[in-house]
Amino acid sequence: MKRIGLLLLIAAICGCTSAPPKLTTGIWRGVLKMKTGDELPFNFEVKDTAGKQEIAIINGAEHFRVPDVRMDGDSVFIKMPLFDSEFKLKQQDGKLEGKWIKHLAQKDNVLAFTATPGQPYRFFESPDKPAANLSGRWSAVFTSDGVRDTTIGEFKQAGNKITGTFLTTTGDYRYLEGAVNADKLYLSCFDGGHAFLFTANIKDSVNIDNGKFGADSWEAVKNEQAKLPDAYSLTALKPGYKKLAFTFKDINGNKVSLTDDRFKGKVVIVQFMGSWCPNCMDETAYLVNYYKKYHPKGVEIVGLAYERTTDFARSQKTLMQLKNRFNVPYPLLITGFTNNKDETAKSLPMLANFVAFPTTVIIDKKGDVRKIHTGYSGPGTGEHYIAFVNEFEKLTDDLLAEK
Repeated sequence: MKRIGLLLLIAAICGCTSAPPKLTTGIWRGVLKMKTGDELPFNFEVKDTAGKQEIAIINGAEHFRVPDVRMDGDSVFIKMPLFDSEFKLKQQDGKLEGKWIKHLAQKDNVLAFTATPGQPYRFFESPDKPAANLSGRWSAVFTSDGVRDTTIGEFKQAGNKITGTFLTTTGDYRYLEGAVNADKLYLSCFDGGHAFLFTANIKDSVNIDNGKFGADSWEAVKNEQAKLPDAYSLTALKPGYKKLAFTFKDINGNKVSLTDDRFKGKVVIVQFMGSWCPNCMDETAYLVNYYKKYHPKGVEIVGLAYERTTDFARSQKTLMQLKNRFNVPYPLLITGFTNNKDETAKSLPMLANFVAFPTTVIIDKKGDVRKIHTGYSGPGTGEHYIAFVNEFEKLTDDLLAEK
């Protein structure tokens, strides 16, 4: 009887300590329900890491790490590390269902979301034979509210799978991934900031038309010679100006100006950015490594943040997330102006034709503005990213060599 009583006691103790809830490890297929009624699919991987779970969102070659995954009973909370967005979900029968919430300045953008484990495909489990191979460079035209904008599409296709991006004068669409199913093209991207879905008809191997991108339309023609305007030609200083001047507070509330001693006699890179901006994220990742290489040679960087709101505390919180994500070693300043381009123009009246975030101003050792680069071709653009890095660092070397 004593032995039986001991076993019952052990069983009772074990029964009171249930294992914490977990997500199924491996590849999942998530689906966002867009405002248009279309479904935007993407894949992510659930991993067990250092005694806790985290996910990695998959877009082409990018695996975007998201460590903040919290479970409470059947509730699952996933906080994106950047862009001020999150998932609030319920787990039932191994699947997830709930909402993705993107916090904007005045309201939240909310989309329904579902996810299923063990589904490694993105659009189609068994797609039909592709009608064409779309690999190569395309001259693409996006039309929104009657306004046409020329972009460049670059794709790589192997079988049904296709990856690539669109390059524009204001930046790129980062890592797109999708499928060619018979005579239809499907591409998507989700990174917590971007939620892109492209569809189109394939007329032949050199023509794409009747494309949809949300409520906008697009079409493309194969053109290996397609080019965008020079990114250094779009934004400039107004006549009569040679220098940039500002005083803004950093994350800790300290005032920083270009006239401060740390910038005197240095080549200075001024980054116009925001924590809401995925292209700015790519540029920040590059500039952190660039700073490590060039700071000992006499280069300083300062980031000017134009957030969704003028609220200092809220801007401070989102910028701190970006700073910690990339271990940013240079100062990030909270301008107090929003990401509205009119606000940017108001904050620095010497700038002419401010077009996009990010924009990068290159200042020589005398304090004069030498170049202004609009947009950013990130690592998702392949050879264009390499070309940008080579050109940017050659310019830096030349400025450092000046007396």
